[in-house]
Amino acid sequence: MKTTSIDDLLRRAADAGDVPGVVAMAATAQGVIYSGAFGRRWLPDGPPITADTTFLIASMTKAITSVAAMLLVERGKLALNDPIRKVLPELEAPQVLEGFSADGEPRLRPAKRPITLRHLLAHTSGFGYHFLNPNLLRYQEKTGIPDLFTCENAALNLPLSFDPGDSWEYGIGIDWAGKAVEKVSGQTLQEYFDENLFGPLGMRDTVFKLPAERRARFAGMHTRGSDGSLSRMQFDFPPLEPEFLMGGGGLHGTAPDYLAFQQMFLREGRANGKAVLRPQTVSSMGLNQIGELEVPAFKSVIPSLSNDGEFFPGMVKKWSLAFLLNTQPVPGGRSANSMAWAGLPNCYYWIDPAKQVAGILMTQILPFLDSKVLGLFDRFEKAIYASL
Repeated sequence: MKTTSIDDLLRRAADAGDVPGVVAMAATAQGVIYSGAFGRRWLPDGPPITADTTFLIASMTKAITSVAAMLLVERGKLALNDPIRKVLPELEAPQVLEGFSADGEPRLRPAKRPITLRHLLAHTSGFGYHFLNPNLLRYQEKTGIPDLFTCENAALNLPLSFDPGDSWEYGIGIDWAGKAVEKVSGQTLQEYFDENLFGPLGMRDTVFKLPAERRARFAGMHTRGSDGSLSRMQFDFPPLEPEFLMGGGGLHGTAPDYLAFQQMFLREGRANGKAVLRPQTVSSMGLNQIGELEVPAFKSVIPSLSNDGEFFPGMVKKWSLAFLLNTQPVPGGRSANSMAWAGLPNCYYWIDPAKQVAGILMTQILPFLDSKVLGLFDRFEKAIYASL
C-alpha cells in the first residue's frame, strides 16, 4: 500500500502544532500495513517521537481488563450474570445516590438488584466517573472520598447513579472488574495480564508501573490553551505506589503493543499461532450488551480532564463487553458494528472485523475529546481505508 499521503497527513499535524507528537499504526490479520511517528515526545525541544514511544494509554486499559475477565469466564472462574458480590463482598449492598437534601446531605437508597460482571463490563452497573457526573463530584467533595487518580482503594467507594441495568454511564465499573480478576486468579492484574495476554501477544512494553529504564521513552503530557497552542504539563499518574492497579485506566504502553492486542480480534482470538481467546468469546465481545439503551454524548464537569463531545454525532451508539459500537458504517471508514474506544490523553483506536483492519493513533494531550486530534484520527482512518 502507498503510505506517502498518510505520512504527509501526520507530519503536517505535528508541524502545525495540532499535536506535539503522534504515533499511528494500522494492521490486518496478516500484519502491519502502516506505521508512522512524527513530532516530538514533548514540547518544545523533546527528542523525536518514535514507534516505540511509551504512552499513558488510560482507558484503553478497559478492553484489556475486560478480556482478562472473559478469560476467567471461559475457565468457569467468573460468570457474567452472577451477582459480583459472590466475588467482591464490598459490593454486597450497593447504594444509589438519588440526590441531596436541602442541607446538602446525600440521599441514598439500596439498589433494587445486584450488580453483575456483565453490568460492570457494559457500563450499566450504575457506577460513573466524578469528572463526568456532577452529583458524583458533589458526593466526593461532601464525603471526602479520595480522587480516583490517587489509586487509593477508598476512591472506589462511590454510590451508583441508577439501579444496575437501568441505564448506561461510563465509569469505574471496569476498575471493580479488575478487582474481581485479581480476587479469583490470586494474581495482581499485571501478573495475570503478563501470563495470559501480554506474554502470548508479545506485548512486552505494557505495564502499570513504568520502570526507570522505560521512562526514557515516555511521551510527556500536554495541555491545549484557549488559543489552540500546546504546552507541556505535569501529570503524575498513576502514583508510584498505588493501592490498587487501575483496571479501568492505569496502563502505559506502545502503539505496536496495543495493535497486537487489536489484531487478536481480527484473528478470532489467536496470536503467534496459539489460541488466546476462544472464537466464540471474541464474537460475543463485539455484540451489543445494552439492549435499547444508547451511548450518549459526553458532558464534562471538569473541563481540564475532558471536553464535551460525541463520537459519530447523530448515530446510535451501543456498547459491547469491551467496546463502543457504531451501528452504521462510517463513510470512507469503518464498517457498522466495528469495535473501538479511546484513552483520556487523546489516544484512539478501532477494530473492523468485517473489513479485517484495525488502526490506532496515540498522542498525549488533555483534555479528552480534543477536536484537532479527533479530526486527525478521522482523516487517518479514512486514509487507511482509501489505501487498502
